Formats: sequence, structure tokens, C-alpha cells
Amino acid sequence: MSWFHLGLQVALGLAAAGGLAYMLLALWSAATFPRYRLAQKRLSEKQQPPMSLLKPLRGAETGLEDCLSSFFQLKYPRYELLFAVRTDDDPAVEVVRRLRARFPKVRAQLLVTGEPPYANAKVFSLEALAKAAAYDILVVTDSDTKVAPDYLDGIAMAFAEREVGVVTHPYRGVAGNDLWSRLEALGMTTEFMAGVVVAERLEGMKFALGPSMAIRRDCLKAIGGFAAMKDYLADDFVLGAWAARAGWKVLLLPYVVEHLATAHGFLTSFKHRLRWNRSSRFSRPVGYIGQGFTYGLIWSGLFALVAPWPVNLAVLTAGWLLRASLALVLAWRLHDPAVKPSLWLIPLQDVLSWASWIGGFLGKTIEWRGERYVMRKGGRFEPLSRPMVMGEIRAARSK
Repeated sequence: MSWFHLGLQVALGLAAAGGLAYMLLALWSAATFPRYRLAQKRLSEKQQPPMSLLKPLRGAETGLEDCLSSFFQLKYPRYELLFAVRTDDDPAVEVVRRLRARFPKVRAQLLVTGEPPYANAKVFSLEALAKAAAYDILVVTDSDTKVAPDYLDGIAMAFAEREVGVVTHPYRGVAGNDLWSRLEALGMTTEFMAGVVVAERLEGMKFALGPSMAIRRDCLKAIGGFAAMKDYLADDFVLGAWAARAGWKVLLLPYVVEHLATAHGFLTSFKHRLRWNRSSRFSRPVGYIGQGFTYGLIWSGLFALVAPWPVNLAVLTAGWLLRASLALVLAWRLHDPAVKPSLWLIPLQDVLSWASWIGGFLGKTIEWRGERYVMRKGGRFEPLSRPMVMGEIRAARSK
């Protein structure tokens, strides 16, 4: 056996051992989720605080009307819906108008913000929506998020504690009609949420999740408002991180929402994965390296290619059993019936995720809603259309 082969065995063996250990930790975290449990007492209607639900929109993507309609059907005494679009000819405007006509008793408002001066257009919309909001608890959800009628009840109970500044929700992926959407939804439920519950178990929540998060207005003011996030791609991550750093409690509630996987086709789906990974790499560089250990099945398979018999078979079998078990436990905790019949797709999903993780190290440009950006240190980003940025890239390439 050559020194190279031995070194490869050792390196891949350590990676596989780390991956197996991570999956064991994730299994325990998922089985014992959530770390923080709300008091079971129900609030009276007078105790339930009014809430403003903020919805930045752009375009009428697949499933938009179905997702938005779930917010018009909430069983909660006092809330308002505020939507924001850039221009009044946005296709989402007609969707909102139809829903307002269907649910005339729901207080809803549509704002036209104009073109955003911020790198993060969503944050510009959120700033405008927060200014127009009547209430002090601001609930932010993505346009591709769907909720049940009792969605706001848990948020109300969480904010009954004055030290709580931010709450966020776990989510399950809901697939579209093609294979790549199905794989992305599978990854949301069984891979991404595994990392979330592990983080919550080990250190509590130090971040929020974009599909669904709520913040107290006092907390938002303490961290500089939405405007402070204008140059950050992962605004959900920094919102939770800054709130925790400022001394507020951030909670991951046990209530599960649905997040639609709307990317169609391999290229669109992979670009989505790549954008998330590059954003994560620049937002938390040390943690991003550690993310490599979450690919336990991949490392077990690579180790099996170079390890002797029967060690390779034992490690590969252990990797698959732990990965499948983790997927099933998360499916149970997140009430996702689509995982069990899709278990056979997990190896392909993990390969795509692992490849996009590697791709996260290989560049700093991303594509978001048809526009290209360059990532900067600390998770900031800038449009490539800015002359200064283009000049910087040309200068870097000429070196």
C-alpha cells in the first residue's frame, strides 16, 4: 500500500467518523426537539397581542395564491396583512387583489415601494412595511410559505415573555412537479433542518429562518432596524444573530410551516443551492467548514471505495442506516409524509448538496431573482451591475 493510499484512507476515515458522529447527534437532537418548550396555557383573546404580517412580493411564482390565501384564513383576533411590490404592474398585485376580494373582512394593505436602493431588495420592502405596520409584533414570512389557521397562537404565547425578541419556525419542504424540486424539498426537511435542530440543541438559537420569523419592534429598533441589514444577503441569519448578541432571547418554536420548493430544473435548483452555500460561507466561514461533517453518507461512501473488506461494507451500511433513520425521525417531527416514499432519493440529494457545498468554496458570485451579485466579507453582497464592483473584479482577474 502506497503512502498516498494510506493517507487517503486516514483522511476519508476521519471524515466518515465525523459524519457518523454528526448523524448520531442529529438523531438525538431531532428526537428531543424542541429544546425550549412553551407554557401550555392558552392566552385569552385580550392577552393575545395584535400582529402585523409583512409580505415582500415579486412576481407570481408557482403556488403564490395558495400560500397567500393561508394567511387570510388565520384564526386570530387581531392581525393585519401588509404586502409590498416594487411596481403596480407586478403580477403579484392581481393575486393580492383577488384574495382581498375573497376575504373582505381581513385587514390587508398593498404598498408599491419603487425600485430598491439597497442591495437586498427584500430588506427595502420590509423597511417600508414596518413603517406602515400598526402593531409592535412584526411577522415576516416568505412568499412561498404556507401556514395553518392557528399559526399565530404559538407566536403570541412566545412573546408573552418580555425577554423574547425573535421567534422562528422549523419548516418542511413541499415539492413541485419535477425531480429537482422533489430533491430540494427532501433536502429542506431531512438535511437543512437537521443542522438547525443540532444548533438549537447545542447552543440555543443564534439565528432565524427566513420562511417564518417574528420580531418585537423594540428588538428590531435595538439592532438598528431593517435598514441595518440592507447589504446582507442572509437577512434572516443576521436578524437572529444580532438579536441574540443584543441580549434578546431567540426561540425556535415547535410549530411547523410549509416551504415550497419552487425551483424547476437542475440548473435553477443547483444555483439556488449554490447561492445558499456561498452566502453561508461568507456569513459564518468557520461554521461553513464544519458543515462538511454533515455529509456523513457521502464520506462513508468515499471511504468505502478505498477501505478494505469488510470495513468498507460496515461503514457504508452504518452511514446509510443512520442517514435513513435521521430522515425518518425528522419526517415524523416535521409531519412530512413525502419523505418515506422518497428515501431512495436521499443519496442523490446528498450528492447534489455536497457538490454545492464544494462549489461554495470556488467562487463568490451568486444569482438571485435573475440578477448577479458578488459576496463580501461578513455576508455582505453587492450587485455586479455597479461599476465599482465590475472594476474590482476586473482588477482581481488581472493580478
